[in-house]
Amino acid sequence: MKFQIEGELAQVARLTLAYGETCWASKGALMSLDPDVQWTLKVPGGLGGMARRMLSGEGLALTYIEGRRDGQSVVLSANQPGKIVPWDLAEGPVVTTRGSFVAAFGPRVDIDVTIARRAGAALFGGAGLFLQKISGEGLVLVHGSGDFVERRLAAGESILVSTGNLAAFADGVDYTIRRTGGIRRTLFSGEGFFMTQLNGPGRVLLQSLKRGSAIQTLPRGG
Repeated sequence: MKFQIEGELAQVARLTLAYGETCWASKGALMSLDPDVQWTLKVPGGLGGMARRMLSGEGLALTYIEGRRDGQSVVLSANQPGKIVPWDLAEGPVVTTRGSFVAAFGPRVDIDVTIARRAGAALFGGAGLFLQKISGEGLVLVHGSGDFVERRLAAGESILVSTGNLAAFADGVDYTIRRTGGIRRTLFSGEGFFMTQLNGPGRVLLQSLKRGSAIQTLPRGG
């Protein structure tokens, strides 16, 4: 499957499908499609994943897309200003935070919901207790609000990330929470009580705008 990232302020992904090629996309991502592209709502993993998906905040079903003729295209949007980057599953599985998954396609793509390793990080770090995990063979398109800042953490290397700025990370990256400091820093820094600590090794994608805040930055007409 061929894909192209288009746009500047709010990027979209244009996928060109051959006959029989399929793709998973986030619900509501369809922007436009050619006549011989079919789509339906489908639950990855069947009935077994329903309950976990509902708890993940990503919706019960995803959009399942199939090309019914060679050369047919579909355009997918994240419905929010920001960038889209590919994640090759040859690097290993990727875990996406809420709103960061755009699409996944390839010879074998498995989409599941994983439970955060540490309950404290899930409840106070901003990523949530249930996260979407994509593994197998293929590509995943990840959306980040604003611009991406990419880090590749070495074994034993760690970074602290502000709540809401984490878009996606390699499945091998461990994460926990750290307090921001004393009461004065907590109350007046704007960072809240906790930050997320990510521990390598693995790739990390940060987004420069917290999820949802990008909508407020758009210029208003008038």
